[in-house]
Amino acid sequence: MSTFVGLYNYWIVIVLMMAGLYTVIAKGNLVKKVIGLNLFQTSVILFYVGMGKVEGGTAPILVHGDGAEEVVYSNPLPHVLMLTAIVVGIATTAVALALVVRLNEAYDSIEEDEILEQDPTT
Repeated sequence: MSTFVGLYNYWIVIVLMMAGLYTVIAKGNLVKKVIGLNLFQTSVILFYVGMGKVEGGTAPILVHGDGAEEVVYSNPLPHVLMLTAIVVGIATTAVALALVVRLNEAYDSIEEDEILEQDPTT
């Protein structure tokens, strides 16, 4: 039971990922689809940050002394990559919302099925 509770961050990742995936698949509103994609992205970021955490780890910097003592280092690379992923996610969200605004101007709706029935190419 303690292993089940001890991995709560992974359970949160699973719940967020499934909620985002459900929102993208089941909803017809384009803004809700963008929100679902953001939920999915947040779960992936939380997963990588959770995996990058080392119990008792310290930053990989020079430690005073002769260097003979045992030190557990935490790799900062997953956290740095996730900062980049957050910036890219914000940019793609802005582009997606701009496309939703443009679709709303062109078709007077943000519902996927209404746009598809108005589109003459389908």
